[in-house]
Amino acid sequence: MKLRLSPEEFDLIVRNAISSIPWEIRKYLDNIVILVKERPTSQLIEELNLPPGEEPLGFFWGPSLMGHSFFSTLEYPNTIFIFQRPLEAMCRNREDLEREIRITVIHEIGHYLGMSEEEIEKLGYG
Repeated sequence: MKLRLSPEEFDLIVRNAISSIPWEIRKYLDNIVILVKERPTSQLIEELNLPPGEEPLGFFWGPSLMGHSFFSTLEYPNTIFIFQRPLEAMCRNREDLEREIRITVIHEIGHYLGMSEEEIEKLGYG
């Protein structure tokens, strides 16, 4: 049976997952907007060069912390997108979903900090 939640239920799980992230990591979210979307756009999937049928669980959009300077101006805030349907598809229950959302958010914070996919995977958040 596939896990399928209402947007409100999913948002609550996202909030719970984020609040369970250790403060040392969560503090970086002060300057990041988190948006939940049902699915990634086909344009994003194409830009990420993903194989057919594969969708990202999350995505960080914006310059990394290393790319910011005091004089930088941002047109849009840094954003972490969380994709509901791909996350639901890989999880059996709410507990799995909360764990995967937490991992996804930490993964995307890693990108904000300027880490590569390989560095994030070495930390166990790949």
